[in-house]
Amino acid sequence: MSDRIVILDFGSQYTQLIGRRIRDMHVYCELLPWHAKKEEALDDQIKGVILSGGPQSIYADNAPYIQDYLLESGLPILGICYGMQALTHKLGGKVFHSNEHEYGLTELDVPAANPLLPQGKQVVWMSHGDNVRELPPGFSRLATSPHSPIAAMMDEQNKLFGLQFHPEVRHTQHGEEILRNFVLKICNCEPDWTSHSIIEESIASIRAQVGNGRVLSALSGGVDSAVTTSLLQTAIGDRVTAVFINTGLMRQGEPEQIEAVFRPLLGDHLIMVDASERYFAKLAGVTDPEEKRKIIGESFIREFEAALAGLEEHEFLAQGTIYPDVIESKGIGVSEAHRIKSHHNVGGLPEDLKFKLVEPLRNLFKDEVRAIGEALGLPPELVWRQPFPGPGLAVRVLGEVTPERIEIVRHANAIFNEELEKADLIHMHTDEKGRISGSSQAFAVLLPVKSVGVMGDQRTYSETIALRAITSIDFMTADWARLPYDLLARVSNRIVNEVPGVNRVVYDISSKPPATIEWE
Repeated sequence: MSDRIVILDFGSQYTQLIGRRIRDMHVYCELLPWHAKKEEALDDQIKGVILSGGPQSIYADNAPYIQDYLLESGLPILGICYGMQALTHKLGGKVFHSNEHEYGLTELDVPAANPLLPQGKQVVWMSHGDNVRELPPGFSRLATSPHSPIAAMMDEQNKLFGLQFHPEVRHTQHGEEILRNFVLKICNCEPDWTSHSIIEESIASIRAQVGNGRVLSALSGGVDSAVTTSLLQTAIGDRVTAVFINTGLMRQGEPEQIEAVFRPLLGDHLIMVDASERYFAKLAGVTDPEEKRKIIGESFIREFEAALAGLEEHEFLAQGTIYPDVIESKGIGVSEAHRIKSHHNVGGLPEDLKFKLVEPLRNLFKDEVRAIGEALGLPPELVWRQPFPGPGLAVRVLGEVTPERIEIVRHANAIFNEELEKADLIHMHTDEKGRISGSSQAFAVLLPVKSVGVMGDQRTYSETIALRAITSIDFMTADWARLPYDLLARVSNRIVNEVPGVNRVVYDISSKPPATIEWE
């Protein structure tokens, strides 16, 4: 098994970024809550611990703290922002509240060579009010900033380090180098978390969990479920049966594409079910987003059960849950944040369901899933498909879900993606200067808003389509895509002219956070 880093989350908005930076080094890391028990956080593969930032003061009531077992482990520890303050407090130093807060870009001065930071003046990203004023015994000062007399510290003998700034944020000039120094040099991690090793570990895990059992794989049409199914087929062969439920909420041409790709791979072990009428009947009159998700999630499970009638018994159900699904649903309690949304792939199965759950991608980010999909030999057009929500177009139709409204958003979505394909902007690109173009995810949303328009010299009162396109690497954070105006104009013109019932198109320029990628 690969070397690992554990990140203990004290509630920072940047915690997931730490994980992404480390995974980019081909080192596996796992995010756990700050209060994780020793048996959860430490094992023989753990080579170091990172303490994240957090919003609280170390002296606040019920403030998160460092548990004794971490210091007793002898592992290298890096405290970031609140993590540095918690380390200082735990080891006998002093943290003070300052009236001179530091937020945003700040100049850091590193006067001497050291194992962690590059020497010299550099720009870093700060976000704190409290700061360290007295070092714990055995520590030395590594850096200063205008309002932090101790902006970085270390106990080199015990491999304990603290940074008041955030190296995981790309605004920090040498952030990647700093994290690499800690992970690869101080913790001596081997960078062997590659597509090949992920596949090997996943196959071994599937075989250990499933044994001689049979698995039902939930094919949704997206890359996550496709890679899950391919991994299962590689691990246990014809003991996996894949079921694709046509909910009526899919993208244009999706059921046909799924059958074309997976029938040659699975043969008779691919079951196609058209359940669209049943879904629309259950969703009739429902407008609440969470209720939609619950209905669709429950229906998925029940349709799978029905599809198995007459087949050999399957003990396991596989789903394409990935790490962002788990984090956003607070499935592992990574932070104390409120749950962002529920997800039909997260949170376990209904109590009356007979299946045991298999989730081989549960600890992977989207880009890692794509990489192993390519390594498994899946078609590029499937591996690089843009993400699609489990509940399908139902969460892109705000308000009641009807066949007519779904068809409107499906048609508009197809036009948008077709034009992005023609312009080579359907995927995100980064040039040699770091400039981003294209999109990581793009889609249409039908709003529950009608507006007045004029078409053919006649007054109309018709539907509104919102276009959403974002750029992202890990889908934990996202920025709105700066698409060319002429492209947006062309898409708008086509939608208004080709999609019956639409007379207005708007473009969403919200980032995540504060918005989410999907509208529901």
